[in-house]
Amino acid sequence: MLLKIRHETKYLHASSVSYGLMELRMMPRQHAIQNVVGWTVTLNGAEEQLRFTDQHRNEVILAAHHGESREITVACEGEVETRDTAGVVGEHAGFAPLWYYKRQTPLTQPASRGRALLREAGSDHETDVTQLHALSALILNAVSYETGVTSSETTAEEALEVGKGVCQDHTHILIGLARELGFPARYVSGYLMMNDRVDQEAGHAWAEVYFNGLGWVGFDVSNGISSDARYVRVAVGLDYREAAPVTGLHHGKGDRGNDKMLVNIQVQQ
Repeated sequence: MLLKIRHETKYLHASSVSYGLMELRMMPRQHAIQNVVGWTVTLNGAEEQLRFTDQHRNEVILAAHHGESREITVACEGEVETRDTAGVVGEHAGFAPLWYYKRQTPLTQPASRGRALLREAGSDHETDVTQLHALSALILNAVSYETGVTSSETTAEEALEVGKGVCQDHTHILIGLARELGFPARYVSGYLMMNDRVDQEAGHAWAEVYFNGLGWVGFDVSNGISSDARYVRVAVGLDYREAAPVTGLHHGKGDRGNDKMLVNIQVQQ
């Protein structure tokens, strides 16, 4: 499947920004299950400083902005050809060893509510993959999909307590519980082509869990399926913070509480 993607993020600062740095993880990597036909990243109000590959093999752009700027735009677009492999991504490759992906983070660490889901799921399953699918279904039942309730700082346990969240929350919960079971697991940020729309409010997130003899397998808790040809992988990490499209810091005058961020994403075949 050939997918065309455009993703623009515009930052509108209420007061001037004297200096800032951004790490951009917005470039999908060539992979056995996806072929990047063409991809560009454009900056307005910021300048690219360097590019590097992080420990997860994500391609990263370090950009700086200065000069009392109030508006910064980061845009990427391109075409990616994908394959449907029923969620199987393949064997592990990269700088970080598999055991590294068993590490819990503050965003994924399960507590009483998460462990209760593990007990409910039980261990009597035909395969490890079916066990994780069963666990995914329990997570979606416990945390209904609803925007505007959680934030990028919401932990897996907090989302379970609220009972509502988005793909980021579902992914953090599954990753934490998979690690609790002893599986390496990682967060994936990217794009999903929706069957009923082109314009989207945000990118997408799902989990990948590693199984001996099979490799990494994708689980999209929010949609109750494994990743297929409609998914474009961009970045991976231990949690959202390591795979977010844009992270950074800035210095300037005034209250940053009035800053705005406008996102425009289009994904189509």
